[in-house]
Parts: sequence; C-alpha cells; structure tokens
Amino acid sequence: MRDLLLGHQPKDFDVATNATPEQVKALFRNSRIIGRRFQIVHVRFGREIIEVTTFRGPHDAETVQQHVSDEGMLLRDNVYGTLEQDAWRRDFTVNALYYTVKDFSIVDYTHGMDDLKSKTIRMIGEPDVRFKEDPVRMLRAIRFAAKLDFKIQHDDEVSIKKALDDNIHLLEAVSSARLFDEVLKLFMGGYAEAVYELLIKENIYQRLFPFEQEVETDFYIAFIKQGLVNTDTRIQQEKPVTPAYLFAVLLWPAVEILTKQLLSQDIPIVQAINLAGQEVIEKVNLRITIPKRFRYMMRDIWTLQVRLPNRIGRRAYKLLEQKRFRAGYDFLVLRSQVSQSEINETDINQLSADELAALADWWTQFQFESEAGRKTMLNALPKPASKRRKKRTKRH
Repeated sequence: MRDLLLGHQPKDFDVATNATPEQVKALFRNSRIIGRRFQIVHVRFGREIIEVTTFRGPHDAETVQQHVSDEGMLLRDNVYGTLEQDAWRRDFTVNALYYTVKDFSIVDYTHGMDDLKSKTIRMIGEPDVRFKEDPVRMLRAIRFAAKLDFKIQHDDEVSIKKALDDNIHLLEAVSSARLFDEVLKLFMGGYAEAVYELLIKENIYQRLFPFEQEVETDFYIAFIKQGLVNTDTRIQQEKPVTPAYLFAVLLWPAVEILTKQLLSQDIPIVQAINLAGQEVIEKVNLRITIPKRFRYMMRDIWTLQVRLPNRIGRRAYKLLEQKRFRAGYDFLVLRSQVSQSEINETDINQLSADELAALADWWTQFQFESEAGRKTMLNALPKPASKRRKKRTKRH
C-alpha cells in the first residue's frame, strides 16, 4: 500500500487476515507455513508467492515471560489479534496502512498517511522498547529511509535516533544467518549507496563489519561507495548481481590493508592475499554468515587482483579462461575508477593510478581483440628482467 501511494511499483503484495496460519494452509493446497519466531504462510500461484500473515495482537504478562529474552527481544511472536491490534504491532507508521476490499478504502490507525506526506520514518510505540523486541528493526529503519528518501523521525521526546544509539549493541544478539539476509536486503535493493551513508552516519556499519583495521578512510569510503553505485546501476538496469561481488567490495579495504601488512613480512603476494582474505572472512562470519559458495568466489576475485598484472606468455590466456575472470576484471575496473579520482592510495601491486588504469584498459581491449591483435598486445608488453644465475665456484 505504501509504495502504491508514493507512486512506486510494488515489488510484491502482502495479505493480512484474521485466519490463523493453519486455517490459511487448509484453504490453499499450494501453500506452506514458514518461520518459528513469526509464522507466515507462503501461497504459491505459478511463479508468484503471496505472503499471508495473521493479525498480531499484544502479548499478555504470561506470554511476555515465556517468549521474551532478558534483553527484551521477542523470541516468539505468534499471538493473534484484531486488525487494529495488528496495526499497532507493526514497526513503522508508513508500514501500517491497509487496503480493504470490503469497501475499497485505506485503513490507517497510526497516522501513517501523515508521515507518508511528510516523508518521515516514525516508530509505532516507544522506539527503545520496539528495538529491543527486534533489533533488526534498526536496519529496517535505515533501509526504508534510504529506499524512500525519508528522514528518520527525531522531533519527538523519545526519538528513533536516540534509541538507535542506545540499542545498536543488540544487533550482536541477532543470528548471523539472519543478518546475512538483512544485509542483502540493505544493499541489493537498488539504493545501496544511500544505505551505506546512513549506516556510517548512525554508527551501525561498524557493528555489522567490526574490522580490526581502520577502513573508514576517505579512500576506502570512496571505493565502497563507487562499488555500491555500480551495483545500484546494474540492479536498476535489471542486470544480475551476485552477493559474492557485493561482499568482495565491502570487505576489500580490510583485505587489502591486511595483505600489505603480510607483504611487509616478506610473504609472497598471492599467499598474502589468500591469508588476508581467509582471516577477514572468518572474522566477519562471526557476525554475518556468508555461505561457502560466495566465500570461494570472493577469494577468487581478490586473488585475481594480484594475478591480472602478470600477462606474459600464456598467462593472459589462462587468466581469461578462469571461471571468475569477469568478476575479477570488473573489480579491477572498479579499483581503477577510484584510483583516478582525487583521492589516491598506494596500490596493492605498487601500481600508480595511471598504471592501474592502463592495466584495466589493457584487459578491456584484450577480451575483444582478434587473435592476431592479442599477440601484438602481448609482444608489446615489457619483458621481465632476466634473473642472472650465480656462478658456482668449485672448492678444492
């Protein structure tokens, strides 16, 4: 309802009803109940899935004692109620608007229409309590503010902003698997750059990605923002985006910094970047569980960054044939985009901004060049310095 009123194309439609999940499932054979903490029903019609939720009601003293953690987090939320009670159980006022087919009208108990007009994200109830019930609501506040270009309410006595500051630590209690899903929603909706800026502003990004390295430099912020701009563009053009590439961008600053530290210990560069990538992923996995299939691709993308400069002989052809070449090449182009900006940083391969740009251009041309043209390009590359063999002297 919210998106329709704003003139946006809704991604999907959700249905709310007084029927219990079991009753809905009994009505539709092509349905299944999902979730434990918050049960809903997915009703499938061909490729479409309609999400059906039962009206939620308030928790009484007994259910609060049984289903709420010591920190105030709801462990179960399957208490059913009326339409009005359900509205007051929603997170934000703009998400508590209902369209009823009974008389084709909009039902608004929480003044969501007013906040829609003033472009405001306002919590229903006391923000401090609602964030404790479900800390992921903090991420949802950021997501909706970025998606809708709304301001997060801060003019009331108890503000969302203060509650964010007071409860950010509660994100650590959210399961790492759930946080992975939430991060995808944040960054793969077509408005990732705005999300990133809000996460940094509200000091939430550091809670999601607690790096030991200092990654919030001007250069690395510019790098991540450019990567997210590219991601937003692809999504808006309805082109595919893999979570592996997204996480490779988000974690690259920590990986590159750690790789440079390992290089100072005389560890070979390929080994150094592999060790750095493994360590960073392991630490992030304690907070956000990245599936293995994406982890492998991320490490391949990073490793290609130190292999792509080595093009002599058959190496260029072998790199071109690698399964992750295209993702690694796109990553190289991203790095060259940022290196050419006003902000500069020492490259992991010790290449200048011009050399990195030339490398990206070389690979762009090499992909689409004829075989004869490729040979000409390879022959034009500077030959590596020959290693002189030390003469052995015989001892008598």
